[in-house]
Amino acid sequence: MPSPQVLEPVLKMKVNELFLNWLSAPETQSLLKDYLDVIKSGQLIDLATGDEPDKRSLTFNENNNVASQKNLAEKKFASLGTPSSPPSVVTLPTRSSSNTRVTGPNGRILRRSVSTKKAQVRTEEPVTTALSESIPKFYFPQGRPQASLNVDGLISKIEKIFSQFPNERATIEDMGQVAKACECPLYWKVPLFCLAGGDRTGFVSVHKFVAMWRKTLQTCHDDASKFVHLLAKPGCNYLEQDDFIPFLQDVVNSHAGLAFLKEAPDFHSRYITTVVQRIFYNVNRSWTGKITCTELRKSNFLQNVALLEQEEDVNQLTEFFSYEHFYVIYCKFWELDTDHDLYIDQKDLARHDDQAISHRMIERIFSGTVTRGSKVYKEGRLSYADFVWFLISEVDKKTDTSVEYWFRCMDLDGDGVLSMYELEFFYEEQCQKMEILGIEPLPFEDCLCQMLDLVKPEVEGKITLRDLKRCKLSHIFFDTFFNIEKYLIYEQRDPFAVIREVDSDGQEVSDWERYAAEEYDTLVAEEASGLMFLPECDRRVCSQSSSRMSRAGVDFRPFWERGRSAAGLLCVINEAADRNVVWRF
Repeated sequence: MPSPQVLEPVLKMKVNELFLNWLSAPETQSLLKDYLDVIKSGQLIDLATGDEPDKRSLTFNENNNVASQKNLAEKKFASLGTPSSPPSVVTLPTRSSSNTRVTGPNGRILRRSVSTKKAQVRTEEPVTTALSESIPKFYFPQGRPQASLNVDGLISKIEKIFSQFPNERATIEDMGQVAKACECPLYWKVPLFCLAGGDRTGFVSVHKFVAMWRKTLQTCHDDASKFVHLLAKPGCNYLEQDDFIPFLQDVVNSHAGLAFLKEAPDFHSRYITTVVQRIFYNVNRSWTGKITCTELRKSNFLQNVALLEQEEDVNQLTEFFSYEHFYVIYCKFWELDTDHDLYIDQKDLARHDDQAISHRMIERIFSGTVTRGSKVYKEGRLSYADFVWFLISEVDKKTDTSVEYWFRCMDLDGDGVLSMYELEFFYEEQCQKMEILGIEPLPFEDCLCQMLDLVKPEVEGKITLRDLKRCKLSHIFFDTFFNIEKYLIYEQRDPFAVIREVDSDGQEVSDWERYAAEEYDTLVAEEASGLMFLPECDRRVCSQSSSRMSRAGVDFRPFWERGRSAAGLLCVINEAADRNVVWRF
């Protein structure tokens, strides 16, 4: 008889899954437990559906606990049409006949895999159902419940706070006290207000808020799950970009470090857009556009939200809320966006950093591989939100998100591996640029050997995302293939400087923070010295332009006289653009 066909891997997995489902069924477990009790007592087990347990049963020897096969022999004889014979003990087959097949009463072939070694008697007590049920719960998607949490005491504190308000109703101005009574950070006040229905009525009653918060405490047991519950849309267990807008608008309206923005409401949405993109850049590690509780727990975003209450200067919160970082990003975008419609095309982006980025890489960015939706690919325009991701990734190529960003761009066929063809595709343009500059380029074969020695991939000739994340010099790898300026800088550096850079990997200041600080100082110095105009504009023209803008109602004072930080400068830029005043950045 030919050997049975080997199960395919996928089919085998499905069979295993069905077997586990059957094995985990309560009826199956109960039946197996009964059989186990019968086996240990030395009694017979009826495998048939009839009432003849003595004829079709397995007997066990009390000394070695090895099953005899007299029932198998009976079933085999019955299938051949011979009359049933008295039970007889059949010895176990040897290893050479381990695939012996026996036909059951319903015609199915039963396989028995046996061994020449005899099983020893187990003297331990059988595992009872009570022991399996006593395994503690270890998965808490909404956070681990706190046994010490006194819900009634917390509700009493909230009711006491509401009793201080007229008619026990809290407005948005009162929600700061309510948030502290709920033991939440101060800037959770607007999400609390909105979830209780205050955004529709303008106030929140004590009964409605208490009912909402009690339900929240019953289902959400840590800060991450509570925050997602407060901001998410009904029925969603994740946060999307627009879910953060009311929360961040309240930060802009009420934080002392952003008070100067009250004079520039047009920049509220742009600051909020920047912060939202930075939140998703650092927190949404899955690139889904949906922040889950797990991702929120793994990040330090909620810690930064709590620090907003303590830190008056938002520029100290460099990871998400820094206004100076927003200022640098927006000014860089303003340089490229010549028509100021908040969109840039490939030609605009090519001018970034004196055309340092290769055209082939820019085409990959506009192909939609690192942007959300198909709008960028169809219209050929990059929004300000997408530019935030580009600039941070281009400046700091050492973070996991930036490595993923550029890996997606270089992986032309999307197979998760950078092949030698893909590396050569991008390096060709680098060679062309070096030839234009009068620099003899390194042959691709030599460059490839250097990069393979740099990355040290697990599989020879194939560079994966894991290889680049493990490599501490991934920024040099990327710049070699699409940023000519930084590539030439690295080529001229002292080799020992690279070694020192690797050794100082635990630096506190990131490349992005260093870049943002330097660019901010440069931009402020240019504005302070009056270098924002085109070179052909002399002092007399500048003075006349300033006078005309002042008569037109444009406040042309320096930013340090118009308010804290550089908001004044942004207002001047915005107002001047509406009047066709040309600026040089």
